[in-house]
Amino acid sequence: MKKFNKMVLGLSAAAVIVAAVSAPVIVSAWGDNANGRETYTLEQLNNEEFQKQFGDKITFNSITNNEKFGDERNFVGAKVAGANVATWNANTIKVKDGETYTIRLYVHNNSPKGEQAIAKGVKANFSLPTTVAKSQTIIGYINSSNATPTRYWDEVTLEADENVYLEYVEGSAKYTNNIGEFKLPNEVVTTGATLGYKTMNGEIPGCYGYSGVVTIDVKVHSSVAAKVSKVVRLKGTKTWSESVEAKVGDEVEYQIEYVNLLAETVKNVAIRDVLPTNVEYVPGTTYLYNASHQNGVLLEGDHVTTTGIIIGDYASKGNAYVRFTGKVVDKTIACGDNQLVNWASATVSSSTVKNAVYKDDASVMVKKDDESCKEKPAPTEEEPTPTPTPVQDNPGTTPKTIVSTGPETIVTGAIGAGAVVTTLGYYVASRKKLM
Repeated sequence: MKKFNKMVLGLSAAAVIVAAVSAPVIVSAWGDNANGRETYTLEQLNNEEFQKQFGDKITFNSITNNEKFGDERNFVGAKVAGANVATWNANTIKVKDGETYTIRLYVHNNSPKGEQAIAKGVKANFSLPTTVAKSQTIIGYINSSNATPTRYWDEVTLEADENVYLEYVEGSAKYTNNIGEFKLPNEVVTTGATLGYKTMNGEIPGCYGYSGVVTIDVKVHSSVAAKVSKVVRLKGTKTWSESVEAKVGDEVEYQIEYVNLLAETVKNVAIRDVLPTNVEYVPGTTYLYNASHQNGVLLEGDHVTTTGIIIGDYASKGNAYVRFTGKVVDKTIACGDNQLVNWASATVSSSTVKNAVYKDDASVMVKKDDESCKEKPAPTEEEPTPTPTPVQDNPGTTPKTIVSTGPETIVTGAIGAGAVVTTLGYYVASRKKLM
């Protein structure tokens, strides 16, 4: 049997409490989908008699006296990014405008059986607030398909002296364990990122040696300079929504709305969209709608999903719409239900705001249940498994080179009838619809 901590190896069986500690009441901000999981101590899980009672159960973050983290149910914390401090703020942290903070999520399969008790389908994700407020609570989740419970959560609150908005720092997500550091996709702040041990395959064995930490960075902004709204629809339909059902091969249209919420003009607003793996941009489909182009103008070049595009200058309450088309493809679509999330962002600068980024997302829901998802019978002696024939390279083929022309710049004025007015800086607004 595995030992959790060398400091308790010398304890005798008589010194160990064998009964599990029940926790039917959710304490503080943590919880799970069992409405209160059982908790354990290191001494219990290091006792062979208790290990027999524990059996093959897999559970996460249920040890109450972890030497490094204390009560594992309090597994989400925060600190100033780059700060050389060992102590994380596990419940509340005071934040300032313009500073970046690292959010931590601890992941520990508590089974003492090590590689004989592998948690499956392990994913983690953070829920980030999208409103403007003095208090911003970030919730972290752990999910595992064969654990009991299957879903766990905890939270940390960022407190400011003024209304603030949180921006996820794109590309900052990573998972660190005894093997090393693994970069995680941006989906960690939406549908979730798959974790693992040697590879991010969703499998984590039990015991300390296989535990790890997920971290992301968020930046605090006190001045809300823009509103960004993202919607999607099937091509050929008229109704926009935050989510739409589609099939592989379907084309979908995305719309990004930008509104200047400052009292001053903002110059050179940049719009960028990050597509998920299984949606491809359809070349030549990016259109801009604003005061100067009420009926829309086709933008040359296809940079909206790569380096981004410059859509011009906007006076107070001025707005614009960017539209483009994507095609659903099957590169890594799994069998069952899939949520393909993509993010739109606007980067703005003015005399009061420097390079502030505001985001919103939309989803395409794809269900895969074709022949590839059906379990195939093993080959019989009468039907031997065929041996594939190697494909020969074509030495006479020369790849084409595509030269990028760079982002476009379109300077516009304020929009009158198209303007969207907010109340107290919160995202409560009427939306202009373009059909």
